[in-house]
Amino acid sequence: MTEEVQLIYDEFKSSNAKSLSHLETELQKVRAGKATPSMLQSVMVDYYGSPTPISQVANISTPDARTITVQPWEKTILNDIAKGIINSNLGFAPQNNGEVLIISVPPLTEERRRDLVKKAKAEGEHAKVGIRNNRKDALDMVKMLKADGLSEDMVKDSEAEIQNITNIYIKKVDDLVDAKEKDIMTI
Repeated sequence: MTEEVQLIYDEFKSSNAKSLSHLETELQKVRAGKATPSMLQSVMVDYYGSPTPISQVANISTPDARTITVQPWEKTILNDIAKGIINSNLGFAPQNNGEVLIISVPPLTEERRRDLVKKAKAEGEHAKVGIRNNRKDALDMVKMLKADGLSEDMVKDSEAEIQNITNIYIKKVDDLVDAKEKDIMTI
């Protein structure tokens, strides 16, 4: 195998790993009925006039499976954090006790669970599309090497290896989505 072909494999694997990592991040946002601090990671707070991630202005913890507490580092921004949580369209109504915000995570209905499974599967499909696009790019690079004189056998072997790598990453996507579906449907 030539050095150029190895570089194509390495870049292809790296791109697929990024697609997988993105999928894991997106699946964390799909809540499975259990309270987790990552549920609030997309919340932005107006902090002295600039939008700031909530994790940079407060501690977020989960004292139990149905509750999230948000303790700001400055009590003066408690209302701004509450406003940010409400505006983030996560469906949470934070309770302000003057010290911390307490968010009760409601249990999921069967219908809502099915919707969340659909969303998880859609994220999985996006990841698969990304992996297939990466495969197309890698195959195009191999074709360019063929034009530059790479042997026919090396081209065939490279195409087979790229498909093999694609299959491995598609399986990883399916495994992640299946695990998330099981997590969502478990009451």
